[in-house]
Amino acid sequence: MTIDIKELKALISLLDDSDNEVINVVSSNLLNQGPEAIPELEKAWETTLNEQLQERLENVIQKIQFTHAKKNLQNWVRSGAENILEGAVYLAQFQFPELSFEAQDKEIEKIRKDVWLEINNNLTALEKIKVINYIIFEIHKFKRNSTNFYSPQNSFINQVLETKRGNPISLAIVYLAVAQKLNLPIYGVNLPKNFILAYKDEYRQHDSEDEKEDILFYINPYNKGAVLGRREIDYFIKQQQLEQRQEYYVPCSNSDIMVRLINNLILSYKKLDFTEKIERLQELLGIF
Repeated sequence: MTIDIKELKALISLLDDSDNEVINVVSSNLLNQGPEAIPELEKAWETTLNEQLQERLENVIQKIQFTHAKKNLQNWVRSGAENILEGAVYLAQFQFPELSFEAQDKEIEKIRKDVWLEINNNLTALEKIKVINYIIFEIHKFKRNSTNFYSPQNSFINQVLETKRGNPISLAIVYLAVAQKLNLPIYGVNLPKNFILAYKDEYRQHDSEDEKEDILFYINPYNKGAVLGRREIDYFIKQQQLEQRQEYYVPCSNSDIMVRLINNLILSYKKLDFTEKIERLQELLGIF
């Protein structure tokens, strides 16, 4: 959509009106302009000394950012939520509206290429994981952000790809995005107080009645891709005093992963006391 700058500037000037009805109509029209209007709105915010106008401009900018992210996430869910990186990028647009999927996909593609050069079909599943772990954690230097665990940046995929630091769920998303590009049967597992991945047996002809039987092993991206067996998951569940549940052992959907990621962000913003952001994120949860 092409923005008419003259019309946009005229609308922005009307935000200074004293009539609330005018403000509501103008805000609604600005909202309809979408993310393309944000640079002009930011310019107006920087050049005015009127605090009330600045507040109104901030309000419109935040609403545009939120509406844009929400719409993209809704479309992602409706179309099957297949690409986990897309979902993570659309959530990050909540905070970074100009973020593009293509730019983040390029970063994942660099990792995929490095893995692809080292991997081949003659390798066993475990050998493939050793290669991926070496490339992600040794060559590209991704690691856990334990010094600033509750920082919101750990849940925004663009910042994770930039700083190479993340939490269990965001590091798992990086790992999954690479695995997805390599067509490897790796899936997220919704384990509480951590988030792990499962490597399914790709040579089984039929899925077992008990899905746990189809899992060759588990991977912990928060611990440099350490490989785990079912016994270690049993021990972790017992240690954390959790009840035994099938969902702690078997693959979850990409939508489930996004719900975990949004809940992580809500927890981060609760610690920072950002009530408005929490309310908007809770609205995003409604999509799922």
